[in-house]
Amino acid sequence: MKRKKITIVIAVFMIAVSAGIYFYYGFLFKEARNINSEAPDYSITATKLLKDYSTNPQKADSLYLNKTIEISGMATKQTDSVIAVENAVFCLFTQKTKDRLLNTKVTVKGKCIGYDELFQEVKLDQCTLINNPNN
Repeated sequence: MKRKKITIVIAVFMIAVSAGIYFYYGFLFKEARNINSEAPDYSITATKLLKDYSTNPQKADSLYLNKTIEISGMATKQTDSVIAVENAVFCLFTQKTKDRLLNTKVTVKGKCIGYDELFQEVKLDQCTLINNPNN
């Protein structure tokens, strides 16, 4: 009788551990997206993206938030890892940008992470420079 109880407890424990592993890997653990290899969901100008967000932020979020988008426009500000396109779309790169891109037309692909209403800026993360005017 005692051996039967131990077997049942071990079986229940094994099922619980298996269910926990399945839940973790099936639902909680997600591999990071590789935005660089993804095809863009939208290809638009930076001014159109800003206009969409300033007109109706909720609708723009439903279209662009967490999506891979490709924007084009004039690079108006630049630091080591950030390029501002048309003074309103801030593109955060995973690596430092070595080229001088200020006042050149650029196309950037990245993941839209939202709109900052206070500063009236759209922010993109994990950006990649699609066309490099210096090459």
